[in-house]
Amino acid sequence: MTGPAAWRQAVRAHPLVADTVPAAALFLASLLAPFVPGDPPERVPPTVTVTVLAALACAALACRRRWPAVILAATTGIACVSMILSDVQGVYIGTPVVAAYTVAVRTGRRTAWTAGGAAAVAFGVTSLSTAGGNWSAPGSQPLILWIGMAVAAGDAVRTRRAYIVLLEERARRAEQSREQEAARRVTQERLRIARDLHDVAAHHIAVIGVQAGVAGHTLRTDPDVAEESLALVRQAGRTVLEELSALLGVLRRDDDPMAPVEPTRGLDGLDDLVGSFADAGLEVAWTLSGLPRPLPSPVDLAAYRIVQESLTNVHKHSGSSRARVAIEYAPDRLVVRIRDEGDGGEVARAVPADGGYGILGMRERATAVGGRFEAGPGPDGAFTVRAVLPLPSLPSSANASGEGRGG
Repeated sequence: MTGPAAWRQAVRAHPLVADTVPAAALFLASLLAPFVPGDPPERVPPTVTVTVLAALACAALACRRRWPAVILAATTGIACVSMILSDVQGVYIGTPVVAAYTVAVRTGRRTAWTAGGAAAVAFGVTSLSTAGGNWSAPGSQPLILWIGMAVAAGDAVRTRRAYIVLLEERARRAEQSREQEAARRVTQERLRIARDLHDVAAHHIAVIGVQAGVAGHTLRTDPDVAEESLALVRQAGRTVLEELSALLGVLRRDDDPMAPVEPTRGLDGLDDLVGSFADAGLEVAWTLSGLPRPLPSPVDLAAYRIVQESLTNVHKHSGSSRARVAIEYAPDRLVVRIRDEGDGGEVARAVPADGGYGILGMRERATAVGGRFEAGPGPDGAFTVRAVLPLPSLPSSANASGEGRGG
């Protein structure tokens, strides 16, 4: 680091040294000033009084950063005493100007102008007393002006420094906010990817496990059934690979800002989903009510994944061979209900202690699109999942409804 920045850093690190050096230079200039050629031509050597006053005033400046107001008062007093006791006024008579600047830089505006005004009044009174009440006589008028300019300059520097500090603080907070927002988005994206991986893999792997078990039991006794089960295993394997490939394709699309950020699954694929569960031995009846219409992609995907995960839980945990799915298109919401036809006892443990995240993932999907989610056994013991997902409201003329049944 070189240049002004290095100099400022050195001053902050050693303020006493930084103030002592110019104070010593000012004292030396006060002693040598009478010997500089010029008007008047007479060279008057500094007296003991001038030397002592110059030493006191310049020594006081070495502590101006620590006690700015006190040093201004001390240097003002020394300058006034010098005006009263000695006709020879050295360069040190300007030490109150430096002190006034320091007060303005290191204190508030009111304190700076109050202290500077008090110093100017002291010089004015001293000038009048030494000049016999003649204000026009040469004296402290230039010093009073210098005091005013020093306070104004110091106040401007202090204001600029405060503005720079404010800008730096705003920049720091903005950077911190950006980092927090980036961390939040990374966390949300990680959770979304985890949900997608869970939803993509769980159902098909469950099918593979069931059909592999069937094939193992019937391989010798009924080869045709075993062959059919192995075919379903191959089909489920291909399907899960296709869905994982689609998910990985979404993750790899970094060159197109308009590319989708989630796999494009939706309720349009409900027939295929129900068929895959039928192959696995779960009979699913589903009904559709209301006026079907295109759904926002996040809501469409959330509804599909909630149905998929709910049926997977029924198949894996309930011991039931039947489930019912109801999709209701309301004017301002989509209602999804999944009900198993068993006792619901095991499905209630869809988030077991060993790390399952089925119901948690469904709840996160619903809340991510601004919806509500409920899951639990009903009075008859049947486990029911219900998700209410918000939709853009339909015009009043379109609020007709229809009903259908599939599966």
